[in-house]
Parts: sequence; C-alpha cells; structure tokens
Amino acid sequence: MRHSQGTEAQADPLAVRRTRVCATFALLAVLLLVAATLNLCLGSLHVPLSDLLDVLAGRDRTSTVYQVIWSIRLPRLIAAGLLGGALALSGLLLQTFFNNPIAGPYILGVSSGAKLVVAATMILVVGSSGVLTSWMLVLAAFVGSTLAMVFVLVVSQRIRSASMLIVAGVMVGYICSALTDFLITFASDANIVNLRNWSQGSFSGINWTDVATLTVVVVPAAAFALALSKPMAAYQLGERYALSVGVNVRAFRVGLIALSSLLAACVTAFAGPISFVGIAVPHIVKRLLGTSRPLVVVPASFLGGAIFCLACDLIARTALAPTEVSISAVTALFGAPVVIAILLGRQRQVD
Repeated sequence: MRHSQGTEAQADPLAVRRTRVCATFALLAVLLLVAATLNLCLGSLHVPLSDLLDVLAGRDRTSTVYQVIWSIRLPRLIAAGLLGGALALSGLLLQTFFNNPIAGPYILGVSSGAKLVVAATMILVVGSSGVLTSWMLVLAAFVGSTLAMVFVLVVSQRIRSASMLIVAGVMVGYICSALTDFLITFASDANIVNLRNWSQGSFSGINWTDVATLTVVVVPAAAFALALSKPMAAYQLGERYALSVGVNVRAFRVGLIALSSLLAACVTAFAGPISFVGIAVPHIVKRLLGTSRPLVVVPASFLGGAIFCLACDLIARTALAPTEVSISAVTALFGAPVVIAILLGRQRQVD
C-alpha cells in the first residue's frame, strides 16, 4: 500500500506539468482566435461579427466590407501571425545556440543586416525600373542576415563574455541601421516611396502573393525547428552531453543558425525590422508552460509570437487612427520590459 501511495505521489508532479502544458496551449489557442477576430473586425471600417462571418463564408462579394476583409485585412492578419511566429522561433533558436536568454535577431544585429541588404536591393532594382519579386526580397534578406550572423559568430569565438557578445551585436545593428538610413536618404525614386515606412517596421501593404511566398518559407522552417526539438533538449544540457547521446553538434549548430537566419530574413523582407519579439515571447512562453522542453516550447513560441504580433499590429493600426504607428515601436513598448525583467532576474541569481 505504501509503495502504491509513493508511486502516485511521484506521478503527481508529472500530471501537474502535463495539465499546465495543456492549459497553456488552450489559452494560446483562445488568445489567437480573439486576436484574429479583433484584427478583422476593428479598424477605420468597423465590421460586426455577424457581417464578418458572412464575408468569410463568401457571401455578398460585391460589398465594401468583403473587399476590405479579403484584400487588406485577411492577408495582413495571416502575414502578421506567420511572421510573428517566425520571429519568436528565430529568437528561441538563437537563445539555444548562444545559451543566452536575451539573444535575438534584433539584438544581435541579424535583422539589421537583412534590412541593409534588402534596402540596397530595393533601391538598385526598383530604381533601375526593374521588377522586384517577393523571392528576391527573401533572398536579399537571407544574405544580409547570414552575413551579420557570420560576423557575430566570429566575434563570439574571440569574446567569451555573453554580455560583451550582446554589445557587439548591438553595435552591428547600429552600423547596419546607419548605412540603411544613409541609403534611404538618397533614395528619391518615386517607386520606392514606401521604403522609409518599411524600414521602421510595418505589416501594411502585404498581399496574397506575399502571403504565399512567406508561407512556403516559414511553415517548412518551423517544421524543421520542431524536428530539432530532441537534439535541442540534449544541447541545452551541454555540448559534451549532446555528443554522448549521438548528436552531431557541428551539423546541429549549422542548422540552428541557418533556420534562425532564414526566419529572421523572411520577417525583414516583408515587414522590415521588428524588435524584441524574438526575446520576449520565448521567455513568456517558458514561464507559462513551466518548462523549457523544446518539444513544447517550439510550437508554443510560434503561437505566442503570432498572438504578440497580432495584438501589437492591432494597437499600431487603431491607437492613433487614422495615423498608423510603427509596429516595431509597439513591440518595443511591450517587449522591452520583459527584457529588463530577464536582466534583473539574472542579476538576482548572481547576487
């Protein structure tokens, strides 16, 4: 009898963790549905929920509401969700790679490197009356993010201090941003009038062609990230442990960098640089789940990133309507306090 009671007592913590994980995913699903509904209903044109259901069902296709929902708000909604999830995943992968909770594509200068090459490509191609496709933007952003990441990796080999590595990444970001602003200053061609808005971060102007392109990139990349959950769990316990259980650490590290660069590049290509999502969301999700197991943190981070960006985009569109605020300004407003909390928590651990 005592043995049976002991077994049940040992099983209780596991059952509690599973319940917490299920409850967190249920909460994320509800929040995602609420955020999506609000993004479709609210704006300069208010759409009642009953009308929204009719529009989504394909009725009354000649109405203004139908055109607004299907041509503007729905593609923007899907893009914000996918790109928000991509940013959160990119941050999670970088935090795993560097074993640093405040590593992220924006902090390490990866987003700024992508921003610089995309801006240069837009000026060169569009300025010469060329046709700029979505795939060209993704490729340019990937080249820029990869170059910035290579520089950060070289620095990380010489600088073992995590704090100094973050400082180096921030400096890379400042340099790339300064060069981008310099390019934009001399970009007077009428065809790139939206370049300045893009450089500040925005989901506006995204169409169904863009959605199709980013879906082809983000969904497989997210699936690969989920497939890396098991080696990520081993890697979190140290390189030696990962090697002892058969993980090819070199190939694994290359995979992490490639995926994080690709995800960050896709976001920058379509929405410009967006700050703090990659840092804040994985941290919040881990707190909600009560675990850092990649198998649950990876999908939860994707959902959390989608919710975070949908909520911030709604605020950016409606807070000062008809003026639209930069999405990066809103994400920084809510994401920066999370980073400060992380730093304060680490300081308490040191003390």
